[in-house]
Amino acid sequence: MLKKQLKLIDVYAISTGTTLSAGFFLLPGLAATQAGPAMIFAYIIAAIVIIPPMFSIVELATAMPRAGGVYYFIDRALGPLAGTIGGIGTWMALILKVSFALIGMGAYIEIFFPKLPIVPLAVSFALLIGVINIYGTKKSGRLQIFLVAGLLLILICFITIGFPEINKIHFKSIFETGFSPILATSGLVYISYVGITNVASLSEEVQNPERNLPLGIFLSLGTAFIIYTLGTIVMVGVLPIEKLAGDLTPAASAAERFFGRSGTILVSIAALLAFVSVANGGTLSASRYPLAMSRDKIFPQFFNKISKHGTPVASIILTVIVIITFLIIFDPTKIAKLASAFQLLIFALVCLSVIIMRESKIDSYDPGFRSPFYPYLQFFGMFASLALIILMGLLPIIFTLSFVILGTFWYWFYAKDKVIRNGAIYHIFERLGKARYTGLDTELRGILKEKGLRAEDPFDQIVARSHVIDLKQKAEFEEVVKIASQWFCKFVNHSAEEITELFLEGTRIGATPVTHGIALPHLRLKWFKRTEMVLVRCIQGVHIKLKNPLTDFKEEDKIVTAVFFLVSPESDPALHLRILAQIAGRVDQDSFIIDWNMAKDDHEIKEAILNEDRYMLLEIGKDGNTENIIEQQISELNIQEGCLVIWLRRDDQIIIPRGNTIIKRGDRLTIIGDQGGMKKLKEKFSVK
Repeated sequence: MLKKQLKLIDVYAISTGTTLSAGFFLLPGLAATQAGPAMIFAYIIAAIVIIPPMFSIVELATAMPRAGGVYYFIDRALGPLAGTIGGIGTWMALILKVSFALIGMGAYIEIFFPKLPIVPLAVSFALLIGVINIYGTKKSGRLQIFLVAGLLLILICFITIGFPEINKIHFKSIFETGFSPILATSGLVYISYVGITNVASLSEEVQNPERNLPLGIFLSLGTAFIIYTLGTIVMVGVLPIEKLAGDLTPAASAAERFFGRSGTILVSIAALLAFVSVANGGTLSASRYPLAMSRDKIFPQFFNKISKHGTPVASIILTVIVIITFLIIFDPTKIAKLASAFQLLIFALVCLSVIIMRESKIDSYDPGFRSPFYPYLQFFGMFASLALIILMGLLPIIFTLSFVILGTFWYWFYAKDKVIRNGAIYHIFERLGKARYTGLDTELRGILKEKGLRAEDPFDQIVARSHVIDLKQKAEFEEVVKIASQWFCKFVNHSAEEITELFLEGTRIGATPVTHGIALPHLRLKWFKRTEMVLVRCIQGVHIKLKNPLTDFKEEDKIVTAVFFLVSPESDPALHLRILAQIAGRVDQDSFIIDWNMAKDDHEIKEAILNEDRYMLLEIGKDGNTENIIEQQISELNIQEGCLVIWLRRDDQIIIPRGNTIIKRGDRLTIIGDQGGMKKLKEKFSVK
C-alpha cells in the first residue's frame, strides 16, 4: 500500500498545477489563428465538455481510490484488454504532456536567453523532478503547493491589472468566424483542462478521498475556468488579433502592453512555474500507471516495489527515462497535441465505465460521490469526446488508433496468460446467461475496508444499542443463532425460525465471514427499518461448521470466541457492507482480542468493538483536566459536535446519562463520535 500523504490542498495544487500551463501561456496564440477573438468561447466549450468525464472520474475515484486512476477504473469496469489499452495510452499521453511542458519552458526562456540549449535544460529538470518524486509524494505535494501559489498570485495580478487596459474594439469581429471554427478550436484547447483529472491516479495516496478528491477537483476546475476565461479576455482585449494570432508567448506579449518589461518578466516567471508544475504533477501521476499495471500483472512485477519513502521507485525511474527519451528523440511540441485526442477516447471510456459499474449492481460499488444526471451526462460525455476527436482531423484519429493497436498487442502477447480476472461488465453479462467475475466484488469489499466509515454512518450508535449475549459454556453455532434470532424478530415481520434459517443458509453457502476467531453472520431484510446488531461472546468457544469459498467450499470446523450478527435494511447494501468492513477492521487490530476477553460486562463488551479512534473512556478525577467538571451536569460539558456520552459507570452501576445528570468523582464516561471530534476531546482532557 502507498502512504496516504496527500491532503485537500495537495489534491487542489496537483490538479490545478497540471492544468494551468500551455493552455494559458502558449495555446491562446494558436487558438486565435483558428477562431480569432472567438477563441474565448472555445475555452468555455472545452470546459463544458470536460464536465461529464470529470464527474465520472470523481465517482469512480471515490468508489475505487487506487493508484493508476483511469487505467484502474476502465480495467475493473470493461476488463483487462480495455484496461491495458487505456493504461498504456494514458501513461504515454501524460509523458507527452510532461515533455511538452519541459520544452514549452523554452519559448519563455528564449525571451531572455536566446542561445541557451533548451533540450539539455529540460532533461535536467526531468531528472530533478524524478529525484524529488522518489523521495516522497509529500515532498512532491509541497513543491506543487509552492509552485501553484506563486502561479496563481501572478495570474491574479495579470488579470486585475490587464482588465482596465482592455480595448473594446477588439471584440467587434468576435462572431465573424462562425461556429464551426470555434468547435474545432475547442478540440485544440481541450488539452488545457485534462490535467484536472490526472490527480485521480494518486487517489490511493489521498487522505479521506471521498471528501478531498471531489472537493479538490471541483475547486481546481472552477479556478481553471475563471483563469482561462478572464485571461483570454485580457489577451484578446489588449492585443490586436493580428498580433495575438500565432504568438507563442501571448501572455508575455499582453503583459508587456500594459505593464512594460517588468510585466514580461513577471509573466515569464509564472510560465516557468506553470511548466515546472505540470512536469512535477504529471510525473507524479504518470509514474503510478506502471505501478498499477504491475500489480495486475500487465507490466513486470518489479514495478510494484515500494521504497522506504513510500514511492514506486522503479515506476518513477521508467517514467523519467521515457520522458528524457522523448525529449532527445522527438519534438514534443508537434506530437503532444495528438495525445489529447487519445485522452478524449479515454474520457469516453470512463463515462462508459460509470454506466457499467452502476448497471452491474455490485453491492460493494460504493462511491462517496455520485455523478448527477446519470446516465444522460455520461452519454453526452461519450458523444462529445468522440465528436471532438473527429473534428480534430485525420492525424489525431490515426494517432489514437495506434495506441489502441499498441495496447492490444501488449495485452495479447504479454499479459493475456498472466491475467485471471474480468471487469464489471461480466456482471451485466450474467443477466444474459454468462458468468460474472466474483473477484471484483471481493476486491471492492477490500477497498471498503480501507476507506472505512463515512461521517454520517451510525456505527457507534448501532454498537451502543446492540444486544449482548455473554455465554459461559461452550456452544454450537445453531444454538447461538436461535438465541440471536429471538431478538431480531422483534424488529421485522419474520418469525425467529425464519431468521434462524436465513442465517444458517448463509453459513452453508459460504456467506458468513470467519476470521481471527470471529464469525460475522449477516442479513439484509425487506421492511427492516434500521441496522441492528447482536454481539455474542463465548470465551469457551462456539463450534461452527462452514463452507469456505477460499478452499472450493469444502466444509470446515471452526471454533470462535465472538459472533457478531448484523441485520440491515435491504434498501442500503452499501451501508451494510461498510459496517461489516468496519467490524473486520477492528477485529484485525491487536488490541481487540485482549479488550474482548477482558471485558467485565455488557458495556465493556460493546466498548471492545468500538474503534479506538472513535471512542474514549474518561475517568473523572483521574484523567487530566477533569477536576473542573466534577459536580457539573452532562449538558455543561460542551463536548465537540458529533460526539455523544452514551453511558456513565458509577461504582458497579451503569447510568444512561441525561442532560441534567451530575458528574461525580470516580465516574467513568464512555464517549463516542467522529475521529475529528474525538481527537479534539482527547487533547482537551489529555487522554491518550
